[in-house]
Parts: sequence; C-alpha cells; structure tokens
Amino acid sequence: MSEERFGEFVLVRRHGHVAELVLDRPKAMNAVSTDMARSIAGACAALAADPDARVVVLSSSHERAFCVGADLKERNSFTDADLLRQRPVARGAYTGVLELPMPTVAAVHGFALGGGFELALSCDVIVADRTAVVGLPEVSVGVIPGGGGTQLLPRRVGAARAAELIFTARRLEAAEARDLGLVDLLVEEGRDREEALELGARMAANSPVGLRAAKRALRLGQGLDLRAGLEVEDAAWRSAAFSADRAEGVTAFNEKRAPRWPGE
Repeated sequence: MSEERFGEFVLVRRHGHVAELVLDRPKAMNAVSTDMARSIAGACAALAADPDARVVVLSSSHERAFCVGADLKERNSFTDADLLRQRPVARGAYTGVLELPMPTVAAVHGFALGGGFELALSCDVIVADRTAVVGLPEVSVGVIPGGGGTQLLPRRVGAARAAELIFTARRLEAAEARDLGLVDLLVEEGRDREEALELGARMAANSPVGLRAAKRALRLGQGLDLRAGLEVEDAAWRSAAFSADRAEGVTAFNEKRAPRWPGE
C-alpha cells in the first residue's frame, strides 16, 4: 500500500486499483478549512487524471467523526470580502469529489454534518456504521447548504423530505438515515471503512472504461425525461462498446478466464 499526502490534511492511500482519499485533520474533527478544501480539490484532480484509480473511497482518520463541515472557527475571523474570496475554494472541494469520473464510495462514521455530509452526498454510494449522525444544519447558523446539499439530498430522498430535513436542521442517527435513504448501506460499528474498501474492490474488478461510462450515464441522465435519458445512455454505451476493454471482456468470457483490462 502506497501513500501520498496532499497538503497537511489530506492523504491518498492506494489499495491496488482502489484509491482511498482520507480526510486527515483529526484535531478539528476534519472541519474543512480553506487549506483543507484546496487539498481535497488537488487530490481529486490528481485522482481524476490517474488511469490506475478505478474506484475512490472517501474516508476519515478521526475515530468519532467523518467530517463536521466547514471550519466555523476560521470563518468567525472572516470579513465579508474574505468569505467571498474563499467561496470558490470551498466549492472546489465539493465539486472535486462530485466530478470524479470513477465510482466513489463514502465510508461514514460518527458526525457527518453540513459540508461533511455534503462530501458524502457527492459520492455514488454511502456506507455508514451505526455510530453515524448525519444532517444539514446550515440554516441554524444563518446560511444554507453550499456544497451541493440542496441539490443532492432531494435527488436521494425527494423534494419534500429534503425540505423537511434542511428547514429543521435536524440530525439523524444511522438507522433513521438508512431508512430514509440518506445512506445506502448500514454496517456494524467500526466497519464502515473496511466495508467501503471491500465494496470498492468488487467494483474495481470490473472494466475501468465500463465503470466510468456507467457513471456518466447515471449522473447525466438524472432528471431527464426517459427519451433524453436513453440518449445519454446510448452515448455512454458507444464510448465503451468500441473500447479495448470491451474486446478484452468478450475474449476473457469466451476463454473462461479473468479479464486483464487495458483500461482504454
């Protein structure tokens, strides 16, 4: 397993074709400061360009928190001009995760609040253990979710449920979060990272071209009518159907062996 650090607060570990992006600011429960936001964006840019990274798992080094959201201690010192200048940096962290071209899995335990939960919502699948507490409490401090929460949450749970959760700023424990669809897989305490990495490994065994094409179809087709969505799917299918991965997949199937994906 190799490791690479991006700034002080972000670490990328390699597990074969699974890249683990670790939020590593334990003294602040992974509160996202300006420096940390830059590091998340930088790590995501590097991973997006890496053909060996087939799946990304987003995890935390803190025992009791995934991420508690924006660094409000830092923001308390901001002028309005400071906040305005920082906004593109903060957005870059969330869009960096959201726009990763390969499948992404969040491994959540403890607190995942505000921007922390938005980082998880930016992933394709959320694995949470029974200690997880999630929510978007931004209106309780005079702002609104600004890392995609107002758009990503209703896509998971519907407009009315998202409105109730955002307007009340309430926190949900793991079981209720799973029942309402805020997280996808609920695992035993302390197993979120291991289960997410195992899920990532199962995904990464498949064609990297196919994985990225399927993600494009899923993401770009959201919210479209059926006819338009099928056109999105057809374009993604064409990008995979004439690839070297498709040729290898068919050959490996007929030769009854595991495929050796060229990734192109």
